[in-house]
Amino acid sequence: MFGMSHETFLLLDAVVTVIGLIVLITKFKFHPFIALTIAAAFLGLTSGMPIGTIIKAFQDGFGGVLGFVGIILALGTMLGKMMAESGGADQIAQTLIRAFGKDKVQWAMMFAAFLVGIPLFFEIGFVLLIPLVFIVARRTGVSIIKIGIPLLAGLSAVHGLVPPHPGPLLAIGVFGADIGKTILYGLIVALPTAIIAGPIFGTFIAKHIPGHPNQELVDQLARESDSADLPSFGITLVTVLSPVFLMLLKTFADVVLPDGNFFRTFMDLIGHPISALLLALLLSLYTFGHKQGIGSQQILKWLDASLAPTAAIILIIGAGGGFKQMLVTSGVGNVIGNMAVAAQISPILLAWLVAAVIRIATGSATVATITGAGIVVPVVGMIPGVNRELLVLATGAGSLILSHVNDAGFWLVKQYFNMTVAETFKTWTAMETILSVVGLGFILLLSLFV
Repeated sequence: MFGMSHETFLLLDAVVTVIGLIVLITKFKFHPFIALTIAAAFLGLTSGMPIGTIIKAFQDGFGGVLGFVGIILALGTMLGKMMAESGGADQIAQTLIRAFGKDKVQWAMMFAAFLVGIPLFFEIGFVLLIPLVFIVARRTGVSIIKIGIPLLAGLSAVHGLVPPHPGPLLAIGVFGADIGKTILYGLIVALPTAIIAGPIFGTFIAKHIPGHPNQELVDQLARESDSADLPSFGITLVTVLSPVFLMLLKTFADVVLPDGNFFRTFMDLIGHPISALLLALLLSLYTFGHKQGIGSQQILKWLDASLAPTAAIILIIGAGGGFKQMLVTSGVGNVIGNMAVAAQISPILLAWLVAAVIRIATGSATVATITGAGIVVPVVGMIPGVNRELLVLATGAGSLILSHVNDAGFWLVKQYFNMTVAETFKTWTAMETILSVVGLGFILLLSLFV
């Protein structure tokens, strides 16, 4: 077509489609759900697919992703809501602050955010923990940037690299990776990455930008909780980390026990992400609810309220799955895969690079993850020995890079930390970029051993 080979046309078609997707989101302010749906339809039509095939591919991709991810998001959000409302997250933060002391309070905030962030969306974790930043800064006299950057790094690292967060969970479905191994590798990569981008970078940048919190926000949010009214640290930790423990135990049983073993079969049941999160949620109804004297009616209200904010995320994820399936069905993915094989580009580096470019252009880590994974997934079948779990992590790391003015998180941090745009670039944007690049480095290092 137009004097080009079919493969070249498909590649150009994909480039035009992705650029169009970016323009719809950034310039014309289309909702990502609508933009992804339009992009999928455009790609299907221009690549020559029959109408019936286009619709079926989009439906299959949409439903295939949400059949798993939608349930996980609902359960994870409910668990996070229970922890937030009961004060469990506040207990984790306070306990770590007491353990680390004033001189190392930035380390306490990073670890608190890292633990609390495992079952929570970034935005929820941020709003939940930001009062603690104000409280600790007021109590200790330590710079708000020195305390806040480690907290942001802890939340952002697990958001991009550790399931059951939507980004890595999406990529697991696309690449067909093992969730237990991905959690294990994600934790191995995320923790040192958060340390470098959080306490280490935060201590450095606070010398240049100490920060001055918004006094109105401090007065409104910096209310100190009564520790006697909070769930205990041990109970909170067991509840929040129980799904992670069950999924890791399932992976361990699959590795060391033979097929047909009763314990392995049992762990396959309770260690599945849906079962593990459901069990954790049921446990939280007691530990964060009834044990704290909270009635069933109030718990029901919390759970109902928790689902509303996830509606847009679920729609974006579904449309992203439809767009990914269009890339595969149209043959675009195979063309990109063949090019990557011929050019001998590391699939891990390719996954990171594609996700990074889309993240910078759209400002959405979710769009970057699902689109990047859909573009890179054909490479998995063409290059023997590609570690699918590390591809998930590379895509997640790429989706974190260079948050700037097209990202809602940029403005959230700017307003709460009372910084100028330039100061936000030097703190938040720099921290996100360090997370992405250092994370890639650790992923490449890990690829030498797994």
